[in-house]
Amino acid sequence: MNTTKLQLPLQTLSLVVGFMVWVIISSLMPNIRADIPLTDGQASLVTAVPVILGSLLRIFLGFWTNRFGARRLFFISFIILIFPVFYISIADSFMDLIIGGLFLGIGGAVFSIGVTSLPKYYPKEKHGFVNGIYGAGNIGTAITSFSAPIVAKALGWSSAVRLFIILLILFALLNFVFGDRKEAKVQASLGEQIKGVYRNEKLWFLSLFYFITFGSFVAFTVYLPNFLVNNFGLDSVDAGLRTAGFITLATIMRPIGGWLGDRFNPLFILMLVFAGLTFSGALLSFSPTITLYTIGCLTVAFCAGIGNGAVFKLVPFYFSKQGGIVNGIVSALGGLGGFFPPLVLTIVYGMTGHNAIGFMALSEFALASFVIVVWMYYLERTGVDKKIFDSTAQGMMVTDQAGVIQRVNDSFTTLTGFNREEVIGKTPSVLRSGRHDEGFYKEMWNTIESQGFWQGEIWNKRKNGEIYPEFLTISRINNEAGDVQFYVGTFSDLSKT
Repeated sequence: MNTTKLQLPLQTLSLVVGFMVWVIISSLMPNIRADIPLTDGQASLVTAVPVILGSLLRIFLGFWTNRFGARRLFFISFIILIFPVFYISIADSFMDLIIGGLFLGIGGAVFSIGVTSLPKYYPKEKHGFVNGIYGAGNIGTAITSFSAPIVAKALGWSSAVRLFIILLILFALLNFVFGDRKEAKVQASLGEQIKGVYRNEKLWFLSLFYFITFGSFVAFTVYLPNFLVNNFGLDSVDAGLRTAGFITLATIMRPIGGWLGDRFNPLFILMLVFAGLTFSGALLSFSPTITLYTIGCLTVAFCAGIGNGAVFKLVPFYFSKQGGIVNGIVSALGGLGGFFPPLVLTIVYGMTGHNAIGFMALSEFALASFVIVVWMYYLERTGVDKKIFDSTAQGMMVTDQAGVIQRVNDSFTTLTGFNREEVIGKTPSVLRSGRHDEGFYKEMWNTIESQGFWQGEIWNKRKNGEIYPEFLTISRINNEAGDVQFYVGTFSDLSKT
C-alpha cells in the first residue's frame, strides 16, 4: 500500500486528537472546581501547566521526528498519553491535577511531529498551505471545548475524561498501521543542529512572532472558559460554545494564512497580523461589555490564525536543512506564549481588580513584533547594495524567483530607453527582439538552473524598437536555505564596441 498520500490526513487527524486531549482540564475546569476546591490562582496554574511540557517537548519531538519518523513518534506519544488521561479522571486534589496536567502536555507537543514530517512530501511552494492544513488540527481544542462540558453534564467530568482514552488507542493503532515506514530521515546530532541555527537572528525573530500568534491562541483557549464564567456570569456550556467559536475561527484562518504566505510575501502578511493584534489588545483592555469583548476576541482569533500559518511558511524557507530542530524551537516558544498570559492576567487581576494591563501587554508585544517585521521586510527589499547597483556602467536588472522585475539601475534606462516605472512589475519579455525561438530561452534557463548562471550574446529590443546585440550575464541568487531568491541580469551594448 502507498502510504505517502495518507500522511497529510492521518497526521492532521492525529494532531486533532492530540489537541483534544491537551485542553481537557481547561475545558472542564468549571465542572472540576465543583468537586475539587481550587482558588482562582490554582485554577489558572492547573490550566496553564499542560502548556509547559507541551511546549518544551516540541524541541525534542521535532528533532526525533527527523531521526525516527512521524509514525513512531505519534504511536509512542498516544500510548504514553493514556496514563495521564486516566490519572486525571480519578484526581481528587490540586496536586493530582498538576501531575496529570504536566504529562497531558504531550498532546500539545505532537504539533512538532507533523510540521517536521509533512514538508518532506511536498514542494516548497506548497509548504505554507500544507503546514496550514496540518495546523488546522487546532480544531481539536474547539471540539473538546464544545463537547466535553456537554458530556460532563450528562455523565460527570470523570467519565467524560475517560472517553478520550478510546481515541488515543484508536489513533495509536492507525499510525502504527498506516504511518510511513520509509519516511526520509536526518541523522545529524541534536548538538550539531542547534549549533547550526542558534546564532541566526531569524530563528529568534520567528520564535517571537509565534510566541505572540500561537501563544495568544493557546492562552485564550485555556483562559476563556473560566474567565467567561467568572466575569460575565455565563454557564459552563455557553462559555464552552463561545470558546469553541474562537478556536474554530483561528483554526479556519490558519491554512488561509499559509496559503497567503505561499502567494505573497509572508513578512507583509505578518505586518497586517501584528497591526490587528495591536488593535485587538487595546480594545480588550477597555471592553466592559460582552459585545466589545467578543469583537476583540474574534479579532485575536482572526489575526492569530493567519499569523500561525504565515510563520510556518517562513520556517522551511529560511531553515530547510535544519527544519526539525527549528520547528521544535519555534513551536516550543509559541506554546510557552500560551503558558504565561493566563498566569499574568490572574496576577494582574488580583492586584488591580481588572484585566486591562494584561491585555495591553498583548498589544505592546504585538506592536514590537510589527516593528521587527517591518525591519526584516526592509532588509529583504534592500539586500543588494544600492550604491554598487546604481553606479555600475553595465545595465542591471533584478527579478524575483517568478521572473518579475523588481529593480533596474540607471544604466538599464540609458541602454534600453525604458525607465523604472515602465518595467518594474513586468517580465524581461518586454525586451525580446523576436530573433530567438523558445528553444533558445529554454536552453538558457536550463543552464541557469544547472550551473547557477548563463552568459552569452543575445539580441534585444530598445523602447524605440531598435534591435541591438548585447552581452548578457544572468546569475541566480540563493537565500540562506539554498533556494532561489532573485535573478540578476547584467548586460552591455555590443553595437557600440
